[in-house]
Amino acid sequence: MQGIVFDIRRFSTHDGDGIRTTVFMKGCPLRCLWCQNPEGLEPGIAPIYFENQCIHCGGCQKRCRPGNIEEKEGRLFFHRHRDDDWERIAQSCPANALRLDAKYYQAEELAEEIKKDKVFFSHGGGVTFSGGEPLMQAPFVGEVMKILKKEGIHTAIETSLAVSEEAIMCVLPYTDQIFADMKVDDEADHKRMVGATNRGIKANLTRILRSGYRDRITVRTPLIPEFTATEKNLSAIAEFLSGLYPNVHYELLNYNPLAEAKYHLVDFEYCFEKNQKLYTKEEMLRFGEIVRQHGIRHLIME
Repeated sequence: MQGIVFDIRRFSTHDGDGIRTTVFMKGCPLRCLWCQNPEGLEPGIAPIYFENQCIHCGGCQKRCRPGNIEEKEGRLFFHRHRDDDWERIAQSCPANALRLDAKYYQAEELAEEIKKDKVFFSHGGGVTFSGGEPLMQAPFVGEVMKILKKEGIHTAIETSLAVSEEAIMCVLPYTDQIFADMKVDDEADHKRMVGATNRGIKANLTRILRSGYRDRITVRTPLIPEFTATEKNLSAIAEFLSGLYPNVHYELLNYNPLAEAKYHLVDFEYCFEKNQKLYTKEEMLRFGEIVRQHGIRHLIME
C-alpha cells in the first residue's frame, strides 16, 4: 500500500498532546481561500520552483515536454500538474532550484520512519496525520496507524471531514485523538469560501458526536479575518455543536499570517491583498465569550 507525503515535521507541539511527529498527506477536496498548506492541495507529485536559487541555465526547459515550462517577464512558469518526468528534470537542476513537492511511501516504510521518533513520545506525544486532507488517503493512513498502534504509539488526525463515512471508518478504530475543522456554518458561505458544500461535514460531525468516539474529537474553527471570525458564524457553529453534544471540546485557532509566504511557490493567489495580523489576547477572549454564550462548555484557546 502506497501513499503520498509532502512533509514530515518532527518535534511539533501544536498538533496534539506532547511532542509529536506530524505527517502531511498530499491532496485535499476543499479549496479554502486562506489554506495554510497550499503546497498540499493537489493529490499528485509536482515540482516546486525556488526562483531565488535559479541560475537561468535553461536546462529544465530543454528537458521538459514542449510548453510545460514557460518564461514570462523573466520568470519561469511551471505547468506543475501536466504530465512530465519531473523527477528527472528536478534532479538535473544544478542549482537545486527545482524540487519535487512530495514523496511516495509504502505503509511499512512510513511507519518505520515515524518509529525513529518513538523515544520522544514517552511523555504523552505521538504521531499526527495532517494535510492536505489525510482521509483522501484513508486506507493507507489506516494501515500505517494500525502498525503504529501495535507499537503503543499515540495516533491523532487533523481532518476537514469532507470525506465519506467509509474513509473515516478506515482510521477511526486506530485513532486516539481527532481534530476536525468546522470553518463556516452557513452552506452558501461555506461553498463560496471553502469551495464545497458543508452538508457532508455536518453529517460526519453529527455521526461522531453522537457515537462512542465523541470524547476523542476536538472541533476547531480557524479564525480568519473577514471570513470565519464573525459573531454570526461563531454563534451558529457553537449552537450546532453544543446541540449535538453539550460537552463537545471546541477550539478557536488564532489567525496564522505565515501561510502567505508559501503561495508564490505554487502560483496561487492568497485571500488577502494585504496580510492580516494575529488577533490580540483581548480579541481572542471576546471570541471565546461569544461561543460560550451559545452553548460551548469546553473551550480551548492558544
